[in-house]
Amino acid sequence: MFDNLREESSKDFDEQAKFQPAAGTRRTGGRSGRFLGMTSIQRFVIVLLIMFTVCVLGTLCLLATQRIMF
Repeated sequence: MFDNLREESSKDFDEQAKFQPAAGTRRTGGRSGRFLGMTSIQRFVIVLLIMFTVCVLGTLCLLATQRIMF
């Protein structure tokens, strides 16, 4: 009943490994142009929002330290 069980199980595994693609691989050969799953327009909007936030926080810090006054 258990004769050649190890050989049969490794044989099936080797056959399955040959035909299934590795996890996380792409099938397309070209570069997708995405970084962190975002398109270039989405990245641009994120950068604009971060720049706006830095400008506002900088202005608030200057007002709090009385370097500028209105």
